[in-house]
Parts: sequence; C-alpha cells; structure tokens
Amino acid sequence: MTISIDPARPYQTRRETLGLLGAGAVLLGINIAPGPALAQGDNVLTEALVLRDPDVPVAGNANGDITIVEYFDYNCPYCRKLEPELGQVVHDDGKVRLVRKDWPILGPTSVIAARMALAAKYQDKSNQAHDALMGNNSKLTEPRINELLAGAGIDMDRLTRDLAANGAAIDAILKRNNDQATAFDFKGTPSFIVGKFRVPGVLTMEQFAQVIADARKAAKKS
Repeated sequence: MTISIDPARPYQTRRETLGLLGAGAVLLGINIAPGPALAQGDNVLTEALVLRDPDVPVAGNANGDITIVEYFDYNCPYCRKLEPELGQVVHDDGKVRLVRKDWPILGPTSVIAARMALAAKYQDKSNQAHDALMGNNSKLTEPRINELLAGAGIDMDRLTRDLAANGAAIDAILKRNNDQATAFDFKGTPSFIVGKFRVPGVLTMEQFAQVIADARKAAKKS
C-alpha cells in the first residue's frame, strides 16, 4: 500500500503521522510499490544506490547512523520552505546523513540548476551551490542561477568546463534519481526516505524527529 502526503496539509498529531507512515513504509530493495523503472526490471532501489550513491552530495554527519534521502527541485517552494527546518533537525540530531538528490521535475530551468549544482562538486563546493540556489526566493532563471552561484564563490569558468567534461556522468545521476523517485511512486517534491521508511511529502521538525527515532528502532530490529 502506498500513501500520498498533501504538502498543504501537514499531519496534526503524532498518532496520525505514525499511522500513515506505517501504512506507507517500505523496506528498500524488497518489492517496493512498482513504478515504470521496476516494471522494466531495473533494480534501482537497492540500499547502495538509494542511500549511498557515491556521486550524490552528502550533508550532515557523513558517518551518521541514519540516512535521510531528499528528492528535491530547486524551483520547488515547499523544498525551499522546508530547507532550514530540515537542516536544523539534522544539526540538532548530530547523527544523520542527509543525502540530497536532485529531481528536477518543474521545467527546463530546474534541470539547468541541478546540472550546475552537481558540477560544483568538482570544486568541492556542492553545499555552497545547494545553499545558494535553495536560498533563492523567486523562480529561477539561467542568469539568476549564474548570479547566485558566482555569489557563493563558485568559479564559473571552471564550472562551465566541468559541465562539458562531466555532462554524461551528471545526466546519469539525474536519471538514477528520477528512476528511484518514479519507482517509489513519489508524486512531487520534496519526498524522502528516512532510514528504510518512505515519506512522500512534508513533515514538521517534530515529525521528522519522530520518524528518525522510529527509523533507528527499525534498524535495531533488522
């Protein structure tokens, strides 16, 4: 069974939150709700690919005991609104790996932003690029993306060269991310994996903290 979480309606109680998460929870790599990627026989939902893709930027505690995977779009207003709260939860916990997976589904400019942010990793500035783009409060345009990244200290000439040299690898990352999100039957951004729980929607800081605690309990039982 899968569930959809309406981002305009956060769950009001801990009981309601956990009840719905329980209904939608899945174990990675085990007959997850089939989407087109799985229907084609591609095993895109292994723990290695979902939780520990070496080509995807990681924030928080790289050695943490629980991983949160966020599928996001730089043009998504819900992603922008949630960003500081999720960052605070990860900071306060201290033992969470935050894996940020670009899922640019809101148009061509989202794809441009995602590709440029991923190219910034070749300068070891993935987090700076992410923070600059996510901190923007209006719809992104290509000139605005360039302005934000340059303002964050990104060497734009090198970024252009890195995009040209590594474009195929960057596009492969975006395809993997899209295949996973599709196979999880996510309907939009932001969507999350917390430990081995599927969380297709927005939670409050308190609800994130509770899901992290439940993910730790589930990990101890497995």
